[in-house]
Amino acid sequence: MASSPTSSSVQVKCLGVLFDMDGILISSIGSVERSWTKWALLRGIEPAKAIEVAHGRRAIETVAMLRPDLNSRDELKVIEDIEVDDGKDIEILPGVEALLAALPPEQWTVVTSATERLARARMAQAGLPVPERMITADQVEKGKPQPDPYLAGAALLGFPAAECVVFEDSTSGVLAGHAAGCTVIATTFSHDAASLTAADYLITDVTDVEVRTQSGRIELSFQPLRS
Repeated sequence: MASSPTSSSVQVKCLGVLFDMDGILISSIGSVERSWTKWALLRGIEPAKAIEVAHGRRAIETVAMLRPDLNSRDELKVIEDIEVDDGKDIEILPGVEALLAALPPEQWTVVTSATERLARARMAQAGLPVPERMITADQVEKGKPQPDPYLAGAALLGFPAAECVVFEDSTSGVLAGHAAGCTVIATTFSHDAASLTAADYLITDVTDVEVRTQSGRIELSFQPLRS
């Protein structure tokens, strides 16, 4: 991995790109909040607390934290069904379509805290290309902020984690990417800059991220909010 500043922009070179899904590629905030509110009310939890805990975390871990007395796998199925059924207001975030189109398809994938069923449903509902292979909540023993998801994502692409760039929007995701040894670019979509200090770079969104490829390597050029 190499990066170097030129004037106000930076260039980051890598072999693979790993995208968080919600808050990076798409926004499903409305669906997430409605779904977790519905589940919370069913289970006697304050909805605002459920929404706060759920962001950037696997659903199975969220339900275990909020209702440890219940069977986590059974509750996972309940919340998954609720979320899959609520496909309203899902939007592609600015710059995403152009960025994905510019990347070699075999050199990027999605690493998400959603289950595979939910991730595929949401990306399809948004109208985004769904990678044939991705890393989802069901494929790792430990979710973000542990490094396991991004280590698995790098292995899926066949590259060392140190040769991969992570795009994240949550504190737990940034910590996971950093712990895996990836270069982390965080957007301020869902968290303020003060909570994303572990990221290597901050950007507002991916609109101005430019892609160049040469001899199998990817160069990402952008202007960070801070260096």
